[in-house]
Amino acid sequence: MHRRRSAVTVSTAAALLLAAPLLTGCGETHPGSAAVVDGERISLAQLQSRVGEARAAQRKMPQGEQMIRRTGQLTRSTLDGMIRHRVVEQALKDAGVGVSRSELQRQREVYEQQTGGAKGFRQALLEQQGIAPSAADDWVWLNVAVQKVAKAWDIDPASPQGNQELNKRFSELSGEMDIVVNPRYGTWDAKSSALTTEKMPWLNDVTGEKALEQQRA
Repeated sequence: MHRRRSAVTVSTAAALLLAAPLLTGCGETHPGSAAVVDGERISLAQLQSRVGEARAAQRKMPQGEQMIRRTGQLTRSTLDGMIRHRVVEQALKDAGVGVSRSELQRQREVYEQQTGGAKGFRQALLEQQGIAPSAADDWVWLNVAVQKVAKAWDIDPASPQGNQELNKRFSELSGEMDIVVNPRYGTWDAKSSALTTEKMPWLNDVTGEKALEQQRA
């Protein structure tokens, strides 16, 4: 277990389960937790709610069953995203920067223009990444936050070298954190900074193509 002196955090998803074992982190048990990040719980209820919203939205789509099959690892990927969110929050604090409402709104407008409007944006996230419409703002926040952290670290994430360095820095950051995951969902791999077995980029696009590119790499 690694203890850090400053701060850092990140995350993803979990499915609807009836029961879960206790989590142990630094000698403390955390009943009903999907994960514990530096002593702060991500509860099973939070995870189940996020996954449930995505599944409910998918079922309303014409190709809902296909979407559900395509996102079979939705629970783990959602929990991974929730953990990453906390890691990025800590990175922002360490860098002394923040994300404003106006920055979020501007970036969301960019994504909406790229996908044919607000409805197209929400639909693209749901279809390509299994993200519920209610979580769209969190997805935008994560992308804006990672860009601001990269700028504070003097890294250009658009270049292959910069993207590598960004992954390295976040890997080091998450490795300094105390991240304990419910065994149902695996373990947090600090080296890859991920809970899932797939390579997951810190900075993504609406279609998820960057994630696919990294998986092929």
